[in-house]
Amino acid sequence: MKIAIAQQNYHIGNFEDNTRKIMGAIQYAKSRKADLVIFSELSICGYPPRDFLEFDDFINECYKAIDIIKEQADTIGVIIGSPQRNPSKEGKDLFNTAWLLYDKKIAGVAHKTLLPNYDVFDEYRYFEPGYEWNVLEFKGKKIALTVCEDIWNLGDNPLYRQCPMDVLITQQPDLMINISASPFDYDHDQDREEIVRANVLKYGLPMFYCNAIGSQTEIVFDGGSLVMDANGNIVKEMKYFEEDFAIVSLGEIEVQKAKRKPMKAVPEFDKDMRVGKVEDPDKIIEYLTSDENIGQIKEALILGIRDYFRKMGFTKAILGSSGGIDSAVTQALATRALGRENVRAILLPSHFSTSHSVEDAEQLSKNLGNPYDIVPIKNVYDSLLHTLKPIFGDLPFGLAEENLQSRTRGNLLMGISNKFGYILLNTSNKSELSTGYGTLYGDMAGGLSVLGDVYKMQVYALADYLNRNGEIIPENIITKPPSAELRPDQKDSDSLPDYAVLDKVLYQYIEKRKGPKELIAMGIDETLVRRILKLVNTNEYKRNQFCPIIRVSCKAFGVGRRLPIVGKYLS
Repeated sequence: MKIAIAQQNYHIGNFEDNTRKIMGAIQYAKSRKADLVIFSELSICGYPPRDFLEFDDFINECYKAIDIIKEQADTIGVIIGSPQRNPSKEGKDLFNTAWLLYDKKIAGVAHKTLLPNYDVFDEYRYFEPGYEWNVLEFKGKKIALTVCEDIWNLGDNPLYRQCPMDVLITQQPDLMINISASPFDYDHDQDREEIVRANVLKYGLPMFYCNAIGSQTEIVFDGGSLVMDANGNIVKEMKYFEEDFAIVSLGEIEVQKAKRKPMKAVPEFDKDMRVGKVEDPDKIIEYLTSDENIGQIKEALILGIRDYFRKMGFTKAILGSSGGIDSAVTQALATRALGRENVRAILLPSHFSTSHSVEDAEQLSKNLGNPYDIVPIKNVYDSLLHTLKPIFGDLPFGLAEENLQSRTRGNLLMGISNKFGYILLNTSNKSELSTGYGTLYGDMAGGLSVLGDVYKMQVYALADYLNRNGEIIPENIITKPPSAELRPDQKDSDSLPDYAVLDKVLYQYIEKRKGPKELIAMGIDETLVRRILKLVNTNEYKRNQFCPIIRVSCKAFGVGRRLPIVGKYLS
């Protein structure tokens, strides 16, 4: 039996386009003499559809698409993902279902049993868990068909009380197929490979694993679909961050199985791998900035930018180019994603901007080939101060005056954005967002945050990575001390701890959820720990008003991190 995997990029609720892509892959699979073609989780409607699932019309559109695709499933089997109505009056109205279509009929279904309800996942809000498990027979083979999380419940501390494969294996299947929408983070590709291997070794069956690819606002799906034989050997690994198509025959897997020695034991799987593996605080920065992680982050951010614009119907971006590292990396990534002519940089120097910052920003645009404008903010800023003089009186220059500069820039950028139909890219990084080092309605303005899940030390590593084959980001931008340039001789270090220290504390607190006692026990200064955690928790109100952030870590600000604004804990 020849089985095809179609790794495709879907658009949530775009039934016409999703259906067209699926049918195109079916026709291609037929031309390659495939017996079965597999698509990813909720491929019909796109993942995650969220509250669209509460609209009957949305579900009706899913069913219409299945009826259209079913007609193409004549001589070939097709496995797709779509919501399915629950015929029972009890429980939720929908199942998250894998559908097997063949001979222009619905040949079988498998309901997702393990419904994740952590981080970016909220499936218990919409779906009823599966409660019956049966293999599906197709062309003389028994298929154990599961959906995404259904294969993740292994190890000595399972998250769920059930494991669908434990039931399916008693029915003597010949292979496992899992359709998935597993999001990217810079740990997760290794996790997926290990969990697929743990399953094939536990159950002694090969697995065809089809993952989604593409970005849906905050969440990036990186693909990397796999075929693994029963010995835990990868037969086929598909592309990351790109659409892909592959065909593997069961016969080929059996030949490879005969040639290779089986592994002696099933590796233990730790479900906490999702939150990283690094315990030594002194090695955190090395881990966060490793070439492997930074390379993946770069690809994820480019895909996130490109898909956000494409799926929203926009083509052009604008950003404030300050001559600093964050705006430089954002500009370089956006240029890769959208094309040099579609990224417009606006240089907005103030009284306190140094001449080399303007020169650095100009050189960056010249290196990238972007259009750019220089719009000094002095007159606008002075006018605001003059207008506020009756209220401010003779009070000394302070934070309010600093933030007025940032808000002046935000107003001008949004004005240009509105006038020409651009999307404003936000350039704040995760270290700044964590500690509240940013101005609401100023440098926190934007339609999409590119670096909001990237720590400052990772931003520097991205700059070096982008410069690997020649200078794109001017060296002076990378080497000069970071500064907001809102007052004379200002440096970030005036307000924040050194970023190398700050980032390792933030990572342990945000990604790994370590409390103050645990952080102090790692040898980190107690005063510093308590200061940083207080900064994080007292600035939740700012992050709550922030734009969508492209997620690249296992715990990003936004939909996957839900904290009360008025909470007292550690504040």
